[in-house]
Amino acid sequence: MKVINPNAPDEYKYTSDYREIPREYLNPNIPQGRGIVKWAAFKTLPEQYEQLEQYIQDQNKIDKPILSDDQLSELNDTLVFKMFHDPVITVSYYEDGYIKNIEGYIHKVDNYERLLYLYEETILRKVNLKDIVEIK
Repeated sequence: MKVINPNAPDEYKYTSDYREIPREYLNPNIPQGRGIVKWAAFKTLPEQYEQLEQYIQDQNKIDKPILSDDQLSELNDTLVFKMFHDPVITVSYYEDGYIKNIEGYIHKVDNYERLLYLYEETILRKVNLKDIVEIK
């Protein structure tokens, strides 16, 4: 076997990977290199990372579900029942490409503005009736 590093101790004489050899046994004429500095250029464009993250999030978005007349009638019946018998409600609604859930107590339904007002703990939330997908 050929001796690669003749000036190094016996344990490093046959090692060809310079990263495993301590710096004092290497040829001093070989430059050390830039180390981590070479990756600094990638950190100069934080907007690029933000844009890539936005593209990833946009891939998970869905189209707004289109409900049939039967489904809308069933949602209406469930809402009326919940208003008079069991005010605790879980509503699934569409917002910005996602289906979100909210749980709370029904405060009122405004047919003129087409809004459902409900209390989520102590906060009064408004949900547009046309965005509601499911009521439990």
